[in-house]
Amino acid sequence: MGIEIQQFSPAERLLWGYGITEPSHIDLDAIASDQGAIVKYRALEGCEARLVVRGDCAIVSVNSSSNDGRQRFSLAHELAHWICDRKTGSFLCAKEDIGPQNAEARSVEAHANGYASQLILPTYLVDPWMKDRKVTLEIASSLAKEFKASLTAAAIKLIKRTTKPACITCHNQQRLTWHQRSAAFPSEFFVSSELHCDTDAFSLAFGCGSGMSRPKKESANRWLSGRDAYRLEVTTQSIKLPDASVLTMIVLEK
Repeated sequence: MGIEIQQFSPAERLLWGYGITEPSHIDLDAIASDQGAIVKYRALEGCEARLVVRGDCAIVSVNSSSNDGRQRFSLAHELAHWICDRKTGSFLCAKEDIGPQNAEARSVEAHANGYASQLILPTYLVDPWMKDRKVTLEIASSLAKEFKASLTAAAIKLIKRTTKPACITCHNQQRLTWHQRSAAFPSEFFVSSELHCDTDAFSLAFGCGSGMSRPKKESANRWLSGRDAYRLEVTTQSIKLPDASVLTMIVLEK
């Protein structure tokens, strides 16, 4: 493994300092303990996680009713606050504050999300894992399983690291709630704000079905607006999430 440590993010340097060279080595509870934070899983109302600072120690509370992937990201998020923001006091983080889709803005919460993403899915381990793999939700699911991450976090990481012109979208019945583009995705195209009725994503959002659809080639203008979009094709794959929104991987075909 050719590693250039000088290019590591702060979260990756932390992991490397612990000698972590495999996804299975990323034990967030153990890292928290070594960093002086006690982790408690308990019922929380109105928030996903809470950080209480007491001098050189901290207590991180994680919502016990959330799924494993959500709990793991919430813990990583609060660890980011403890490691990077401890001088500013305690934190009470709502569901909308925590998530890999909220890692791009310039705010304390966005910085914590970016740090958390790298703790769970460090680039120096993800890039070798991704080599020669396709950009599909099935691959994102495998990445999530390997790194004990949520499907959303894994899909976003896949998009951020791929060289393909691709994006990941999240729609509910009313609108596009967020999306993430790869660096190679053309800037002249815009993701449609509403789901097209002829897509699998529409059927998942408005029907009672669940599970993951099969990869499907379709006209790009079902998903994108922009000059000549109707001339292009995309390959799409969708899945209904626990909150009833629909995640879709879109790859622009050349």
